[in-house]
Amino acid sequence: METALTRLVGVRYPIVQTGMGWVAGPRLVSAAANAGALGILASATMTVDQLRAAVREVRSRTEAPFGVNLRADAGDAAERARLIIDEGVRVASFALAPSRELIARLKDAGVVVIPSIGARRHAEKVAAWGADAVIVQGGEGGGHTGEVATTVLLPQVVDAVDIPVVAAGGFHDGRGLVAALAYGAAGIAMGTRFLLTSDSTVPDAVKAEYLKAGVRDVTVTTAVDGLPHRMLRSDLVASLERAGRTRALARAVRHAARFRRLSGLSWSGMVRDGLAMKHGKELSWSQVLLAANTPMLLKASMVEGRTDLGVMASGQVAGVIEDLPSCAELVGRVMAEARAVLVRLNAPDAPPPPG
Repeated sequence: METALTRLVGVRYPIVQTGMGWVAGPRLVSAAANAGALGILASATMTVDQLRAAVREVRSRTEAPFGVNLRADAGDAAERARLIIDEGVRVASFALAPSRELIARLKDAGVVVIPSIGARRHAEKVAAWGADAVIVQGGEGGGHTGEVATTVLLPQVVDAVDIPVVAAGGFHDGRGLVAALAYGAAGIAMGTRFLLTSDSTVPDAVKAEYLKAGVRDVTVTTAVDGLPHRMLRSDLVASLERAGRTRALARAVRHAARFRRLSGLSWSGMVRDGLAMKHGKELSWSQVLLAANTPMLLKASMVEGRTDLGVMASGQVAGVIEDLPSCAELVGRVMAEARAVLVRLNAPDAPPPPG
């Protein structure tokens, strides 16, 4: 299935596996790429040296194009961009809008730049700055999220920009892919659905928590880092929401110290990142400090398997996912479903396919 996205990045199918911290490592990314999707390596929880090793591991596992997700507001964003250029990575994706200068630097080196956005005005801004495409995430998506549903936000963005738009938030099957294409998107991006595959390194006990969740078991809370964050309900989330500000800040200081040791950042580097995060946003210093909660609470679940000590970022689609296919099985299924839907739309009186 050829679309503006497949032509832009050179993949077989208009499907993106998103860059989820602690989840989208070399094994998942290479499996998604080999299945014909665009795999995105998450780098925010890696040091620069770890990122270089991860990129090379992905390349050792696949010859297909893949991407790296960067934090545009990180103090070492320029160094990581240079790494992407030097290593010949096809795509740079961003959770926050990169600067005009960073976009130009990557594009001049032949890297495709695809920021993720959550509002029409943000899409218009990065398109004007030269972004090659955008991923637009509606409120159904996991992790940090907005309030506008994909079905409302997606057509707004499609109408506002003349670059390919990839739809995210609420997608898990071929019907969703066809719906996104009908809205004018060039493809879909999925996080939770790829997290729940056999190629994902998330511990089995954690995957089991996702599989048993219903739609109402996915909530949005500001208790983790002061910003709206979609995740599975759990006893820990409830305790975080009951905790007072003093306890929350004390926990954040401890997590900041742990994340500093883990990431290799200096205290001054973390302060620079905090200043970058605060700049241009209505964030209190308490919220900036609380952001240290996010990587460590996610690591506890996604790496260590401690659902009692960690949080589980999740899209609402977790409530309708029931199995753990391989990436190859998942992508093949999505594409077969999409083709079957298109056939039925072209011949509405035809019987549905078996199964």
